[in-house]
Amino acid sequence: MNELHRQAQRSDEPELFDQDTAYSEQDDSFLEINLHRIFAAIRRNLIWIILAVVICAALGILATMLMVPKYQATSTILVEQEADQIIENSELTPVGSYQDAERFLQTQVDVIESRALALRVIQDEDLANDPRFFEGFSADMPSAENAPDNVTGEEALANYRQDQALKLLSENLKVSLPATSRLVAIQFESADPVLSARIANAVAENYIESNLNRKFDSSSYARSFLSQQLDEARQQLEESERELNQYSREAGLIRVTSQGNDKNDTTLSVTNDSLVQANSAASSATAARIEAEDRWRNIANVPVLSVTQVLTNPAVQNLLQERSRVETELAKERARHLEEHPSVQALVAQVEQLNQRIESIGNSIKRAVYLDYQSALDQEKSLENRVSDLRNSALDEQDRGVQFNVLKRVTETNRALYDSLLERYNQLNATAGAASNNVSIVDRAAIPRVPSSPNLVMNLALSILLGLALATAIVFLREYFDDVIRAPDDVERKLGLPLLGLVPKTDENALRQINIDRKSDVSEAYHSLVTNLNYATRNGLPRSLVITSAQEGEGKTSSASAIAYDLARLGRKVLLIDGDLRRPTVHRYYGVPKQKGLTDLLAGLMSFEDAIFQTEDQPNLFYMTALPIPPDPSVLLGGPRMGEVLQQAEQLFDTVIIDSPPLLGLSDAPTLAAHAEAVMVIIDASQGHRGAIKAALRRLHLVHANVLGAVLTKFDPQAAGGDYGYYGYKYYRYGRDETAEA
Repeated sequence: MNELHRQAQRSDEPELFDQDTAYSEQDDSFLEINLHRIFAAIRRNLIWIILAVVICAALGILATMLMVPKYQATSTILVEQEADQIIENSELTPVGSYQDAERFLQTQVDVIESRALALRVIQDEDLANDPRFFEGFSADMPSAENAPDNVTGEEALANYRQDQALKLLSENLKVSLPATSRLVAIQFESADPVLSARIANAVAENYIESNLNRKFDSSSYARSFLSQQLDEARQQLEESERELNQYSREAGLIRVTSQGNDKNDTTLSVTNDSLVQANSAASSATAARIEAEDRWRNIANVPVLSVTQVLTNPAVQNLLQERSRVETELAKERARHLEEHPSVQALVAQVEQLNQRIESIGNSIKRAVYLDYQSALDQEKSLENRVSDLRNSALDEQDRGVQFNVLKRVTETNRALYDSLLERYNQLNATAGAASNNVSIVDRAAIPRVPSSPNLVMNLALSILLGLALATAIVFLREYFDDVIRAPDDVERKLGLPLLGLVPKTDENALRQINIDRKSDVSEAYHSLVTNLNYATRNGLPRSLVITSAQEGEGKTSSASAIAYDLARLGRKVLLIDGDLRRPTVHRYYGVPKQKGLTDLLAGLMSFEDAIFQTEDQPNLFYMTALPIPPDPSVLLGGPRMGEVLQQAEQLFDTVIIDSPPLLGLSDAPTLAAHAEAVMVIIDASQGHRGAIKAALRRLHLVHANVLGAVLTKFDPQAAGGDYGYYGYKYYRYGRDETAEA
């Protein structure tokens, strides 16, 4: 009845511990911004923060020192939208309006950054064949040794060098145009200051020259320049024509004009026709050889009488029929005579002779197949040799044709260039006006004396920012995965339990002197705990209270003894039961090493009155030891006798305090909690991990235990950090100094 009354009382009281609510509140509180928690986290991880910042700063300085210094040279050009016209209406291209000035200037910037102008600079300065240009970017000039495998031949290598030079030039060229100015800044950056100034000036000069080429119909200078270019193109065309004809004569290449609309010259080759025919014959010979080889491999290791060609041979078929007939007669003779009989031996000799003849004919047929295979193989090799000879001849001819095509393309290019220049020159002569250039150099690029990069200050600042970001990530991860219960807020925030008491960290001797020095810090802490317990439930102090913890060594016995003593001092009749049948400690605490108690009581070897002993210094405090240690404590505690003992104790005493074993790994504590009216959890602030305590609370929740709250023992304000400094100096010492003086 008492147990039913206790369960009903629990159902009327509000449940103090809800796992789901506690976990959700914990997750929500983690996302809240709490400056005090942030500062506390920074203090706890200050070494990691400093280490991350120092390492990143050191890496930034080291990277800066390892970087190759680069120098940036700048040339400035002025771009006017219109040039001064010498003769009115002499422009071949229309001039844009002033409303289109911004687009015009941006177009000029795009022209300077264009691939065409970059190629012009590379060709004008011969950058593709200049080792110093590639050294300015810590690169090697492409050669036959370091070029990719797909780059073969002088022309391909030259094109590859040009592409690499174009890539380097484009990546390190920067053109900027201010919003309120017509001055265009051309900047080039490399590891060589002289090279930077040279390229910056070369880009400006080639841009001006290319602009003149586009406007050469507007000035006499452009016409004279075009005339010079036309003479050079004519000479190049004549030279290329002579070189092409001379090489064609020396190489013995026949030049004919193709029929149709294409008037380009081609070459005739007899070697190619012979190669095609020989290659076709070689392919046929290979197919014949493969067929003969397959026939031979199919019968090479096969018995004679398993070969299809042998079995289909008429002579072999006749011999097989003859052998069958003789074997039939031999079987008849063996049925009438013994093996030594002359007729039997004669027939046996005849069968062996027939077998030899069959074997001889079969081997001859296989030999013929092998000879066919050898003949096909010899013919294939002969044709392959012929094809190889013709291929070499064709390749030699193609090599000669490559040079011919190169010279031919040069000639065609020169002819096209000459025709284009001549046509343009005729157009210029037909025009009646000229104009000056609208682009001019304002400042030529000077050789820079100070490197533009690397910037130590900027790199160091970026490294420090990166270090702070890394430190922030480290602090976040460490705090997120930190499950240590070290502060009062952690009990409520991480576990969802109310904090009933806070016991400061002290030594073992101070714990032993709690009952002597009633005004020590630890004693005052337990006085506050007892006061809170008096208001823990709506009915006040519970009649029976189990004191347990997740792990051993967290202060259960000391807390149980101190609470029992304080309650007895307040006039309540208190019984302290040592419920730890595995490692009992109460008998040592009160100095009775051989006093039997709960074990014999549960085993029925002792009465309840004989198992209870009164303390010497406090008449209201009684205790019950756990001696002797039983072989199977869980059986004794899990039996019906334990509930009867608690009922009897609650009838005789005002309060029953049970010192329970740890929760993790044992069934003793949940069993005691199921019989008691309430449970209080002891948490060691120096080693209490949230995961272990949550697992312990889940076990209590499974047996429907009434968990009043938690007591945080061995609390160190310095280790907790944050706003917990007030727990230290004089927290439990109000009035103690005046008492000492009195």
